[in-house]
Amino acid sequence: MQRLLDIVLSGMALVLLSPLLVPIAIALRLTGEGEIFYVQTRIGRGARAFGIYKFATMLKDSPNLGTGTVTVRNDPRVLPLGHFLRKTKINELPQLLNIIKGDMSIIGPRPLTQRGFDAVPGVLQAEIVKVRPGLSGIGSIIFRDEEALLHAAAEAPAFYDRTIAPYKGALEAWYVSNQGLRSYFLCIAITLWVVLFPKSRAVWTAFPDLPKPPAELAEMLT
Repeated sequence: MQRLLDIVLSGMALVLLSPLLVPIAIALRLTGEGEIFYVQTRIGRGARAFGIYKFATMLKDSPNLGTGTVTVRNDPRVLPLGHFLRKTKINELPQLLNIIKGDMSIIGPRPLTQRGFDAVPGVLQAEIVKVRPGLSGIGSIIFRDEEALLHAAAEAPAFYDRTIAPYKGALEAWYVSNQGLRSYFLCIAITLWVVLFPKSRAVWTAFPDLPKPPAELAEMLT
């Protein structure tokens, strides 16, 4: 049932959003480095690698510059139009194509780079890869402003590995254990809600039994 919903809803979204997506594609072609899409290798269901589609928002060589695959707020590698696309999460919309292909679901654990996946404790890795990764999900909602958290950290990569990745992994594993149509539709609704109201804490009300954040993150996330 969820796979059918993924295909129908993502297909409808592509049609409805085409008046937005087409102008953005043209603008990207005419600005920055002239690239429209960025394809990055991520870890999916069964721990298999796949190419995730995004609108190009950063310099092509950004994985080899600065903080690598960890992006912080006001990152100098982000292109001018990229700041807007990343802030609004519009840069993620090409992943609707990944959903139609079967690489992803609308809701699920966020697909990680190999580096990010390696930072998640092994027992949580095994849970996360049981399902298709998602365009959105519990981890994406709670860490919707992850770049700001990393920007405030003294050592962003170390803070990600030590604190963010393990907790995000716990959240995603929680979703795998509690997935169903109720959580699927609730996550879709909350995703749309927090786009309009970024400071909303609706996710904690909707899912009161979520794993509690560690002390380093508690004040920033709840």
